[in-house]
Amino acid sequence: MARDLSFRVAVLFSFLFFGFINFVCCNNERRVGDALETDFSGLSVPLEHSFELDDTAKFVVRGTLLLKTGREPSVALSQNPLSEEDRVKLKEVAEVDGLYRIRVPRVSLQADRQTEWQVDGYLTAFVRACAMVESHLSDVITLHTDVSGYLIGVSIVTIPGACRGTKVEDEVDLEVFNTTLSIMAPVNAPGPETSLFLERMEQETEKKGKNPQEQKSFFAKYWMYIVPLVLFLMMSGAQDQSGGGASGRAAAA
Repeated sequence: MARDLSFRVAVLFSFLFFGFINFVCCNNERRVGDALETDFSGLSVPLEHSFELDDTAKFVVRGTLLLKTGREPSVALSQNPLSEEDRVKLKEVAEVDGLYRIRVPRVSLQADRQTEWQVDGYLTAFVRACAMVESHLSDVITLHTDVSGYLIGVSIVTIPGACRGTKVEDEVDLEVFNTTLSIMAPVNAPGPETSLFLERMEQETEKKGKNPQEQKSFFAKYWMYIVPLVLFLMMSGAQDQSGGGASGRAAAA
């Protein structure tokens, strides 16, 4: 009787345990405003991509970003390989010069913001699908943050970055992503050296006061007044001479 009760209790706990595991593993769909997963090592957010022949955005999960929060945030990335169906579709999109898009949720990297991380919209970037194909899925993704730690932008480039018309026959080269990932925070610009400038001005003023030879001469200071006066006197003298000569000739006549 005791063995039968123990067996039933064990079966019940096993059923509850597997039911909980199934709920945790399968409840992965997120919408804007849903809480994101957090753990003691950082914040886990999805990296999604989309490439469609009709150029519509239908995002699916490409991988997972693990954001390490704090004063010096960092990021790690785990990615899923492309399925055979996706590899064929990516090549078809590249042939019609379609786009390859990625997006990440807009969240804050500040550890003291809140316990539950909320999705505040999405950040999107894109490249030409032919560039992804010809680079054999080699790309560089950069996450941009503002001074408060919020993600404000995402960028993606491929290596090489241009489409050259190179055919990729072996689809195995389009299976695994080769991604370089980084976070770029704003850099404070250097402030003007006002104190050094004022100090130099004071030193130059003291040097001029100690050296009277550097003071301007009387003519250098007032030349704009002296020159017109001299010209006026010269013109007056010329007029007097011409008037005197004319009166002398009249008397002689």
